[in-house]
Amino acid sequence: MGPAPLRLEHCMSPPAEHPIPTAPTQRPPAPLAISVNGKPYYHDGDPAMPLLWFLRDRLRLTGAKYGCGVGVCGACMVLIDDKATPACMITMQVAANRKVITIEGLATDTLHPVQQAWIEEDVVLCGYCQSGQIIAAVDLLRRKPKPGDDDIASIGNLCRCGSYPRIRRAIARAADLMRNVKK
Repeated sequence: MGPAPLRLEHCMSPPAEHPIPTAPTQRPPAPLAISVNGKPYYHDGDPAMPLLWFLRDRLRLTGAKYGCGVGVCGACMVLIDDKATPACMITMQVAANRKVITIEGLATDTLHPVQQAWIEEDVVLCGYCQSGQIIAAVDLLRRKPKPGDDDIASIGNLCRCGSYPRIRRAIARAADLMRNVKK
């Protein structure tokens, strides 16, 4: 005689003497605090989530764009503690307790001088890369108030439309605007 036939009730619930093992309970991670455009936020999800998804999907700040996903193109550039940083490469855990400024938070009551120069030089073609370009220019001008051509050319953000001559003129104009404001 072979084994007893399997009955449906055997498949539906385990016998009482053999409880189903459960996974050990884990505490959810503590919420991560982050300042975005001067406002406090908390992230209670996966600490490995890229900052870019938090900004776009949770806060609906869509100025930083997804481009390459590996921190090369610059479309997702934001300022983290006043330094231009690709948001696609920074996890929420790394961004925690830092100050993040996006293109949406760059202007206060008036346009930032870089934004003003962008308008005056009619830089935007398709516009996809422009928020990252502006953030990179703000960072450059913070570090080098009188940038030379080589300094401006060192910004590695990509522009598929080839608006580089306009971008360079706008950065030079923004440097002049910023110097004139300080006088």
